[in-house]
Amino acid sequence: MSEIKVGLIGFGNIGAGVVRLLKDNAAVIRQKTGTGIVLKRIADLDITSDRGVTVDPGILTNDVNQIFNDPEISIVIELIGGYEPAKTFVLKAIAAGKHVVTANKALLALHGDEIYAAAAAKGVEVQYEAAVGGGIPVLSAIKGNLASNRFNAVFGIMNGTCNYILTRMTQEGADFSDVLQSAKELGYAEPDPTFDIEGTDTAHKLAVLASLCFGTRIDFNAIYTEGITGISGIDIRFAEQFGYRIKLLAIGKRTDDGQLEVRVHPTMIPQHNPLADVNGVFNAIRLTGDFVGPVMFYGRGAGQNPTASAIVGDLIEISRSITAGVQTRRAAPLGFLDNSITSLPLRPMDEIVTSFMLRFTALDQSGVLAGIAGVLGKNGISIESMVQTARHNGGQAVPIVIMTHEAREGAIRAALAEIDRFDFIAEPSRLIRIEDNLE
Repeated sequence: MSEIKVGLIGFGNIGAGVVRLLKDNAAVIRQKTGTGIVLKRIADLDITSDRGVTVDPGILTNDVNQIFNDPEISIVIELIGGYEPAKTFVLKAIAAGKHVVTANKALLALHGDEIYAAAAAKGVEVQYEAAVGGGIPVLSAIKGNLASNRFNAVFGIMNGTCNYILTRMTQEGADFSDVLQSAKELGYAEPDPTFDIEGTDTAHKLAVLASLCFGTRIDFNAIYTEGITGISGIDIRFAEQFGYRIKLLAIGKRTDDGQLEVRVHPTMIPQHNPLADVNGVFNAIRLTGDFVGPVMFYGRGAGQNPTASAIVGDLIEISRSITAGVQTRRAAPLGFLDNSITSLPLRPMDEIVTSFMLRFTALDQSGVLAGIAGVLGKNGISIESMVQTARHNGGQAVPIVIMTHEAREGAIRAALAEIDRFDFIAEPSRLIRIEDNLE
């Protein structure tokens, strides 16, 4: 086959990167596939704005059906994002017998089962490397070279906006709101950064990644999700004092009783762990397989060029199948046979067991430490160490930080609720979870 024709839905920043990559590296792509990959049609509501790339005006259209109804188009790229109309467009492409490449983690996190089932019925591929980690080739590695492993854990720093904010707060002592504004000005954060800083974007990616690692259906709404808006400079300073750094971490773990832990929240990571040194807008994903052991993938998790690289990589994989005469999909989207996908139970957050850093803001008066320690002890929570700042005159509020041994989350929350009712507590108490074992 001399050329493989492609339709692109969504001609924004990432779409422009795909167009540029297909043009600039056309010779390299042909050397690696034996065929040319040609954009035959680009559909977008706006076909007049300058995207910084040269495109034949004749391939631009406002009518997305021109892509679905064109028998020459073998692969459809969906880059509009969100749930609708992206879901409708992807299902229409599949129904027309076309392979699909998407970077839409939100769509797959909520509607992946329906999309994968439709693709199986039509015998077409759904590829989505760019949905997790941008240009980091972690999904293809899980489905490919690492496929023989049973994965026990996956940890990820998967949102560049949050990592940029926490890095500057750590390295410069900067204030959260100031760094967030800087991230917007630099283009690292959206004008409305809610999905990023509240952890939703990371949870979307974790839903996709955990499904792939563990061969199970992950209910996105069941993922415990907590963002970074509650992290302050004092939390970061105390964490460093104890030998940790705070990252927004996606966590997926198998438990000994056959459950899964799937959660996203600010997490204290030991400073000697490689994940603690992932800074700025960079992402990293650390997997542990039963034979390969720990493996870490690192790189730019977003941006026009890295994301375009992953999308075109998926195009190349599908194109290789087409040129080889493969008439159906080579592998299921999750890497497991469809009939072997399970529904592993998720461990409730109250049952999670880990260590914690607890921060109390208490009036400087007698009986405070005894009161806090008494409630913690009553709830079965053991204190590992404690720091109290210098005493002040006049009963001013001061921070008290306690590091606990492993404890059940439900017990911690019950204890904090009781402690916060004391008259000497000036502000709601804070907890930050600790992950010492990242294997």
